[in-house]
Amino acid sequence: MNVKPKTVTTTTTNRDDQLDLIFHALANRTRRALLALLAKGPSRVTDLAEPFGVSLNAISKHLAVLEKAGLVSRRIDGRVHHCALVADPMASAGEWIAAYERFWSARLDSFVDYVENEMD
Repeated sequence: MNVKPKTVTTTTTNRDDQLDLIFHALANRTRRALLALLAKGPSRVTDLAEPFGVSLNAISKHLAVLEKAGLVSRRIDGRVHHCALVADPMASAGEWIAAYERFWSARLDSFVDYVENEMD
């Protein structure tokens, strides 16, 4: 039996690539902490680095990953780099997770029904 693989559209591939970048960025605790700081408002890279006790270069590398995922924007003013949170891309990650939340909620509801019926 010869089965043809499903055709993946460019739109689907682009969305999946974007999700990969977002989840990769969120997989690191330092990057999540940087996003939490930026959720309070835009900040300079030097200010973002301060609580971590690491080099500006290390923070810049983390910020580059967040920028690539579209989660952070950077504005350069001379030698000063200003960063801001861009939360919109996280909505697609939230939608993807929500689909599985519905899946597990339905499974747990079924399990509750089963247990309740068995106890009667």
